[in-house]
Amino acid sequence: MEFSSNVAYEVVDNIGIISLTDPKGYNFFTWELIDDIGRIQEEIAQDTSLRAVIIQSKGKHFSAGIHFSSLGILNSQLVMEKLFRNQRIYSFWQEIGIPVIAAVNGLCFGIATELILACDIRIAAEDSEFAIQEVRFGLSPDHGGTTRLTQLVGIGQAKRMIMNCEQIKADEALRIGLVEVVVKPEEVRDYAFKMAKNMCNFPPAGLRFAKLGINLANESSVAAGLFFEQAQATYCCGTEDQKEALQAFIEKRPPVFKNR
Repeated sequence: MEFSSNVAYEVVDNIGIISLTDPKGYNFFTWELIDDIGRIQEEIAQDTSLRAVIIQSKGKHFSAGIHFSSLGILNSQLVMEKLFRNQRIYSFWQEIGIPVIAAVNGLCFGIATELILACDIRIAAEDSEFAIQEVRFGLSPDHGGTTRLTQLVGIGQAKRMIMNCEQIKADEALRIGLVEVVVKPEEVRDYAFKMAKNMCNFPPAGLRFAKLGINLANESSVAAGLFFEQAQATYCCGTEDQKEALQAFIEKRPPVFKNR
């Protein structure tokens, strides 16, 4: 698959890897880049062998945010044409039934921070810095930033970052819960891959329902979450993969899952 923007996609050991590849290293987001990510998602949705996805950068920075050329042409008509699709592209990572891991290095600003908020787990290099500064330009986050950041770090920290346009380093991002793990810059991609590879050892249905259940817990009542747990337990208990997971553990051998 060829792309019009600086992005690449490959599959390694049943793990889909999306890499931002701007040779200048800043990986600015453009409308074309988001469209290309949407095209990658179409391929991911059709690939039933995939067990996890990683979004990473091969440059000095994960992304310095939206390119000013895209910001400069904004108007209400363009927003109406683009925003709903872009929001759906971001939400795809939250809704797909496999783990999505963001491996972040260097700058991760604005629309790029909103992207990693839709991922399941965020691994940050020690040199990472995060900001959502749309307010500085007379705007407000519109790719899920106000909602997902608030859910992740709480109202106060979300207001601090968004309303004060505050730029925070990796250790502070870890402290407030914006990222889950901080590692050395040279280790961030390998750490994400090892985590994804480890998750590939688990039955797909268990992972899928665990992700859906945790997401549901963040958006609904305890009663609704408990009802979902009842439904998923009824489904998972007795599947071929569940039996294979247990038998492989007893026999001390690698499991072979068939996603059924």
